[in-house]
Amino acid sequence: MYIRHVFIRKVYSILMLQLFSTVAVIALFTFCAPVRIYIQTHPVLYSMSNLLFLVTYISLACCSDLRRQFPWNLILLTIFTLSMACMLGFISSFYNTKSVVLCIGITAIVCLCVTIFSFQSKIDITSFQGLLFILCMVMFFCAIVMGFVVPFGYVPWLHAVYASIGAVVFTMFLAFDTQLLIGNKQYAMSPEEYIFATLSLYLDIVYLFTFLLQLFGNGRE
Repeated sequence: MYIRHVFIRKVYSILMLQLFSTVAVIALFTFCAPVRIYIQTHPVLYSMSNLLFLVTYISLACCSDLRRQFPWNLILLTIFTLSMACMLGFISSFYNTKSVVLCIGITAIVCLCVTIFSFQSKIDITSFQGLLFILCMVMFFCAIVMGFVVPFGYVPWLHAVYASIGAVVFTMFLAFDTQLLIGNKQYAMSPEEYIFATLSLYLDIVYLFTFLLQLFGNGRE
């Protein structure tokens, strides 16, 4: 039990640093006009961040030995976090400032509620793998439909449906990964996998934020 508690504290400590760094970058890209204009006129920075994100994510997700090897695991996680933060900052820069702040606030409230629920509830979310798979397939087919429809024009209700499903899916994934972290359900995560646990929770929160931004965000005038 003590090892599990240390594991949880370590994961949430790293996760808080990731989230604070991400919010700081988003705030810089959103509130600072010179920075916002610069990144919007230099999309190559977004492409570079995307490349770094993919390389570090694949390295951490697929190489179990690498993500357990200190200090390379923390170095890769830092690069991963900063690249994701830059990508989110670039995307957020095209939205109204109030919308971005609103979505950050909603994300924070949802994450707090889901975390409390996951720690206190007797419902085993880790056994709902079939439901999560079905929801992911629904998202996949919605994305395919959008891929065919978008070239012919923007369809607000279709984008709203896709964003709503995405927000629900990653809220459930957040509960799922939180209970894997706690380890008192059907499935549990190894205490050695604190980097992978942090990576999973961080991505759940990031994707939840992006779908909420699509759902509630307003573009800059």
